[in-house]
Amino acid sequence: MFDLRKIVGFDWDEGNLEKNEARHGVSVLEAEQLFLNTPEIMADEKHSGHEKRWLAFGRTDARRLISCAFAVRGDLIRVISVRPMSRRERKWYEEKYSRQSSQRP
Repeated sequence: MFDLRKIVGFDWDEGNLEKNEARHGVSVLEAEQLFLNTPEIMADEKHSGHEKRWLAFGRTDARRLISCAFAVRGDLIRVISVRPMSRRERKWYEEKYSRQSSQRP
């Protein structure tokens, strides 16, 4: 289980900064907002090798749906890739989000 409360910041790689903004159109600020807005987080077993990888799905402050692959190094999140959610991811996320909202009293 992943615990966001143990995270104190981000560890950005220069190459990933440029890739995420240029190729995927997602800014550093948006990527960081994702983690502040209670994302869905799950282990990325397919891409975990020598380092455990995680996937986060959620919204920016502007309600833009994005997904992020990341690793944790100490108490920092190291973003590997962040991009707009795919059509399949949006459908899954919106269904899950609407189910959770409808179950609240």
